[in-house]
Amino acid sequence: MTARAIAQLDNAFTRQRNAFRVAAAPTIEERREHLGALAAAMLSNRKRIQDALSDDFGVHPTQLTDLTEVLGVAGQAQYVIENLALWAAPQERFVDPATYGSATATMRYQPKGVVGVLAPWNFPFLLSLGPLVDILAAGNRAIIKPSELAPASAEVLAEVVSETFDADRVAVTTGGVDVAQYFSSLPWDHLLYTGNAAVGRQVAVAAAQNLVPVTLELGGKNPAIVHEDSIDIGTVSQIIGNKMTKSGQICISPDYCLVPRSGVAEFVELAQTWVAERMPYTSTTDCAGMVSARHLDRIVAMLDEARQHNVEVISLEPGADVNTRTRQVPLTLVIDPPDDLQLMTEEIFGPILPVKTYQSLDGAIDYINSKDRPLALYIFAADEGVAEHVLDTTSSGGACVNTCAIQGVLPSLGFGGSGASGFGRHRGVEGFREFSIARATVIRGHGDLIEAFFPPYSGLAQQVVSTVFGEA
Repeated sequence: MTARAIAQLDNAFTRQRNAFRVAAAPTIEERREHLGALAAAMLSNRKRIQDALSDDFGVHPTQLTDLTEVLGVAGQAQYVIENLALWAAPQERFVDPATYGSATATMRYQPKGVVGVLAPWNFPFLLSLGPLVDILAAGNRAIIKPSELAPASAEVLAEVVSETFDADRVAVTTGGVDVAQYFSSLPWDHLLYTGNAAVGRQVAVAAAQNLVPVTLELGGKNPAIVHEDSIDIGTVSQIIGNKMTKSGQICISPDYCLVPRSGVAEFVELAQTWVAERMPYTSTTDCAGMVSARHLDRIVAMLDEARQHNVEVISLEPGADVNTRTRQVPLTLVIDPPDDLQLMTEEIFGPILPVKTYQSLDGAIDYINSKDRPLALYIFAADEGVAEHVLDTTSSGGACVNTCAIQGVLPSLGFGGSGASGFGRHRGVEGFREFSIARATVIRGHGDLIEAFFPPYSGLAQQVVSTVFGEA
């Protein structure tokens, strides 16, 4: 099966490379048509996409599927359609007329060619077809490798793409780890990987063998700092609500919370109150299941380890338990866990929220800065000066003040990491440029001094130098 999948991938790759060599870059109108077709495909296949997510996760809220996978992609495509002409237009740059006369200079954006997309399982449509919006907007062709951990979504993705695009424009290849590793080794014109840092390193090494430029969208330990002036129900609703969304299986979910030591009891009480108003939760279709039994076991093991170390573990739905059939897990707080526990050394990617305490705001900032740069950072503060201080003294791929994850929703904002959480951006104008070649272009005019750069230098060059330095 692997050999067959690799042969199909090779065929698709060769076909797209040949097509790119032969065909000129698509016009702006052609690109808009591609994006319009993608948006229409998402809307018309809404039910198939809902069913696929439910199959893969055991339980997955259909409304969340609509908001993220369906409308997320369609909305992004529509936003790019409206802005593409402006983004793709040559950008004029300054030319010193004293030296270059009437010459003009522009940055022009060209398609890179054939782009590979290694997509994750947690948002199998949003994080494969969302980047495809940018890739098509820049005039490229693409091959998508969805995660084998979401097989129903991978199958529907392949069907939707084949029904919407010619294979020499967009194709999908499926398979396991062997296919993904081979995928990374191909001489792409650009490669995008979204997933964990360990695999991201392997992808970067493989791509480097062919000098392939990469965009790595990785995860990390996203902190949420709660200032002493914001321990209230509004703050709790944003942090806990975001953590409940997709049961925390989101790369920009808050991964741990930093709360003033004096306010932890109040924070916990507010969380219990807010969640109690929304019960039952774990046993309903609002609670997404873990994507696999292995991932479920990993989450349970994190909680078991915390209990074994006598750390306070608080289920926010008393009486609810782990459902091994649906893979649903109650949202759980872990109070002040030591930093060597698994839930503090690894990205959790599940419904566990460690609550760490701090004595001073600068101490909390120092704690964050002692770790790898996160993909996202969240600040909850009524005092705008406090929020700006945290933003100014920390570094992360994205950030929000008094909410979480919205930086990953807006189609106008480039999305990406920093340091260990990745590099490069997709979405927004940054996404268009990520998958474009920025070509510096000069058109010579009249009245320039270009020949001053040519030997012999005793003539025009000497005159220019003497004039500039005031030499006789």
